[in-house]
Amino acid sequence: MKILIVEDEQAIAEVVSAYAKRDGYETVIAQDGLTALEIFERDAIDLVILDLMLPKLPGEEVCRRIREKSSVPIIMLTAKNGEADVVEGLDLGANDYVAKPFSPRVLMARIRANLRNKETRDNLASGLCAGGRIEIDPERVEIRKDGKVIPMTKSEFLIFSTLASRPIRTWSREEIIRVALGDDFDGFDRTIDTYIKNLRKKLAEPEHENGWIKTIYGFGYRFDDDGEKN
Repeated sequence: MKILIVEDEQAIAEVVSAYAKRDGYETVIAQDGLTALEIFERDAIDLVILDLMLPKLPGEEVCRRIREKSSVPIIMLTAKNGEADVVEGLDLGANDYVAKPFSPRVLMARIRANLRNKETRDNLASGLCAGGRIEIDPERVEIRKDGKVIPMTKSEFLIFSTLASRPIRTWSREEIIRVALGDDFDGFDRTIDTYIKNLRKKLAEPEHENGWIKTIYGFGYRFDDDGEKN
């Protein structure tokens, strides 16, 4: 996997690159925002480490332009560490936010976690299901019903996509957490019930209480591709 390190301080860029290479990742460094976008267009990048205070083009704009085209994980690595800065960065589409000064080991753990989430998302179902009425688009991170985008949180998208990836399988709460939400999930297994309840409200037809997501009592949940016919 290839990591794009966007950092104008050469010493920091080299430290991040060295740790990433030690973990088996390929790296490429950009020291300004415009070069970062050129590299992103040219190379197949799996994750971006992004400083915000950059020459030529600020990191916020780099994040915005990347996010318009790709769902690649973006970790902001910056000295701008106020609460408002973190909120703005995440609202721009960053997946994670690490403040300087930072621990390289912690940064590498964040990189691994985000790449695991990316791998999970890439392996999820794509295309049409439920008789062609529902479309799952992993690249845009969207679920559309009858052509209309259904607003969902990241966790709702990952859970629904996981269930839909194997309609005949019943998933336990623990399996949904492990496969869909990954190691960074810090809730209880019963939190999955709340996500399922919200998904049913967003996707189910009014006359079908459970819609396409069925409760298998004592086991977990299953996506039923013919749910609305029952």
